[in-house]
Amino acid sequence: KQWYQRRVAITAGGAISMKADVNTLLIGVDETYEDVSIEDIADDLPTAEPRYLLISYVLNHSDGRISYPLCFVYYSPPTARTELRMLYTGSKKEIEQKTFATKVR
Repeated sequence: KQWYQRRVAITAGGAISMKADVNTLLIGVDETYEDVSIEDIADDLPTAEPRYLLISYVLNHSDGRISYPLCFVYYSPPTARTELRMLYTGSKKEIEQKTFATKVR
């Protein structure tokens, strides 16, 4: 339910970066973004640590409708430590379900 409330707070063009705490094995919000481009988020990601991202964007349909999908992204750079990559991969499915994301990448 907390993830759903956070989802409502993400506006189009916004995002949340989530990080795993290795000591407690809990996932928490690392950073929040507003009015940001994908390129800006990519530039801000660490080069040696995985992250989960929730990204909201404006989608203009051909019939004139506008929607705001919430996209879940699992980011894992090749330079990340193996144990970190395993931690993120192991919890990915549960985080996907709890975030109510409409698109998963």
